[in-house]
Amino acid sequence: MFNRITFDSQIMGGRACIRGMRFPVSVIVGQIAHGATIEEVLVDYPDLEREDIQQALEYAAWLAQEEVHTV
Repeated sequence: MFNRITFDSQIMGGRACIRGMRFPVSVIVGQIAHGATIEEVLVDYPDLEREDIQQALEYAAWLAQEEVHTV
């Protein structure tokens, strides 16, 4: 499902990262949330690929799925 999102306790303390590199998903999603374009992120991090950023956004959306139960 998320083949570009990796978890390794030896890299960034096990946080969700892109392809085993030291690029946490949270940093990428945070940049987009603060107004950066995908192109700007790619310029800032030339080791990333467009698909990495897309999957980071998809992963964040998947994590944000909530169920609200009202009483």
